[in-house]
Amino acid sequence: MKIAIIGATGRVGTRLIDEALRRGHTVTAIARQAGKLPAQPGLSTRNADVADTKALATALAGHDVAISTVRFLQASAEQIGGAVKAAAVPRLLVVGGAGSLYVAPGVQLVDTPQFPEAYKAEALAGRDFLNALRTEAGLDWTFLSPAALFEPGTRTGAYRAGEETLLSDASGKSWISMEDYAIALIDEVEKPAHSRERYTVAY
Repeated sequence: MKIAIIGATGRVGTRLIDEALRRGHTVTAIARQAGKLPAQPGLSTRNADVADTKALATALAGHDVAISTVRFLQASAEQIGGAVKAAAVPRLLVVGGAGSLYVAPGVQLVDTPQFPEAYKAEALAGRDFLNALRTEAGLDWTFLSPAALFEPGTRTGAYRAGEETLLSDASGKSWISMEDYAIALIDEVEKPAHSRERYTVAY
């Protein structure tokens, strides 16, 4: 499969590159300085700014799927989705956030008193991005929210999936490594099961 990864130089983007290449896919890494990524078989790079929808669409053209790892404060659903549609890419997968997951009926994590203020603006922008996707009629999208703790770690191959509610393990910890998140997202690329849906993964 030909996979385009937008924001590919970030922590999640680089792990998605590794996972996709591991499985034999062809990957185009798209970022403002994509050329700084180390060369790998099956990987090509395109320099493009997400704010330039025309340039982004040009970089996306010809791919089977686009994955956006871009921070929500840097690009809106209209910008990313518009470029994907202009490029006629069939599917968009989005690296989401945990803030819009529910922790109680009608209560999302971002709206709880304990949610860190430092991450609130990004989480609210992520919720806006998801809500915008849900009104989008002309795009086959998937939004994958990680667990609350989402950091580099170990590639174990283990994860479990949920829908709209924050998942926690038996000890009450909500977490997933970026490596195992990448496995889950590329699994969705290969075997689509959440078209026009948000879902979540955690241990």
